Amino acid sequence: MKNNAVSGTEGYASQAPFLLEQYEKLSFEESYAAAITCFPRTPSRILDIGSGTGRDAAWFDKRGHDVIAAEPTKEMREGAIRLHPSPDIRWLDDSLPDLEKIRSLNEQFDFILINAVWMHLDKDQRDTAMKHVSALLNQDARFFISLRHGPVPKGRRMFAVSADETMELASSFKLVPIYNERTESLLPNNKAMGVRWTKLIFERQA
Repeated sequence: MKNNAVSGTEGYASQAPFLLEQYEKLSFEESYAAAITCFPRTPSRILDIGSGTGRDAAWFDKRGHDVIAAEPTKEMREGAIRLHPSPDIRWLDDSLPDLEKIRSLNEQFDFILINAVWMHLDKDQRDTAMKHVSALLNQDARFFISLRHGPVPKGRRMFAVSADETMELASSFKLVPIYNERTESLLPNNKAMGVRWTKLIFERQA
């Protein structure tokens, strides 16, 4: 899959060195603070979609989880592998909404993480993405998603997405919200621009 074929990745390849450095300044614990209490505590099957710098995949890997990290931007993915080398993380060139390579594995997961990705998808893509993500979840599995609110950086492709829309869409796939938090951006530049985030966690129920 070529980078220019993946909508939403605009700007990431050219800015990869800066983004890799910027995002790594925040620790996993800082980024997920309160939400972390809802993350798996025993070894589980983890899927990190839009894995960026690999920080989150590495955090789960170091705690004994079985991790797949999907990142469509070659420059980000290769940078992540350099920053967080591990023979146990499976790195894939794959992306929402279709997740073709991940779905071809015929595997299911106990926890799926989609951080700072959903805003890159338009309405139709979000519908497709939720359908595929929900099908990848085991029974009682959980799904974390963050929604970005605020001005769009030059050269990027983003859409306004509300928590209400996301919860309504998730509910149609039997995903029940168990966590809902609204926070300011932790990155100084984004915070100064007024960027805020909604963090949601869903649980798949019968």
